[in-house]
Amino acid sequence: MSLSKVKEADCLPKEKAACGECGQNGRRESDGSPEELLSVRERALAIVSRLEEVYPEAKCSLSYSEPYQLLIATRLSAQCTDARVNTVTPELFSRFPSLEALADAELSAVEEIIKPCGLFRTKAKSIVGLCRELISRYGGEVPDSMEELLTLPGIGRKTANLILGDVFGRPAVVCDTHCMRICERLGLSAGRDAYKVELRLREVLPMDRASDFCHRLVMFGRQTCTARKPVCGSCPLSDLCEKAGSEG
Repeated sequence: MSLSKVKEADCLPKEKAACGECGQNGRRESDGSPEELLSVRERALAIVSRLEEVYPEAKCSLSYSEPYQLLIATRLSAQCTDARVNTVTPELFSRFPSLEALADAELSAVEEIIKPCGLFRTKAKSIVGLCRELISRYGGEVPDSMEELLTLPGIGRKTANLILGDVFGRPAVVCDTHCMRICERLGLSAGRDAYKVELRLREVLPMDRASDFCHRLVMFGRQTCTARKPVCGSCPLSDLCEKAGSEG
């Protein structure tokens, strides 16, 4: 979690149409105009504000106490639930209580602990390699730039954005499956290409609130706007959603 450069117009969602202006799918083709972008920004602000009321406490669902531990936890979360990762990391960080200890760890010992997270051989190799890279290249510190974070083993834009937002308080958009699914339904973005969605959301979201918004989307996606049979009848965003009631 190589990327191609995309045009801004490629990221624009389609708006609901008035009668006579729509295609077969009932949605107006986005023209990429300043007026259209302003309209989406206004709706995005309303959505962000509404979710802040519903979920006043926004935080990462992965447990950690040091920045490098969040890097490791996110690596473990690939194809695994955060809840399961949180049952594994206490033992991992107790057995190897420092970055240096993990860098020197035997792969077999790490594999045994993280086995419940799946893909344990690949993840163990990545984690040990990551710790060694942090020590050899960054003096044991987690780097604070997207470019440097992306050079680390197993780290993609989703994890890099999480680190930048949660650890360093930088404007960040964490495009996980919840974010992409929900923002497409809400008409804030189009498609499931994580990089394109990130670029689009950076255009329309208030970026000083974007990182916490992404955490709120996770809670909202688990409780209400689920992948299958979303609970549209009790959704706090139903009046702002382009697909309210259509996927239930």
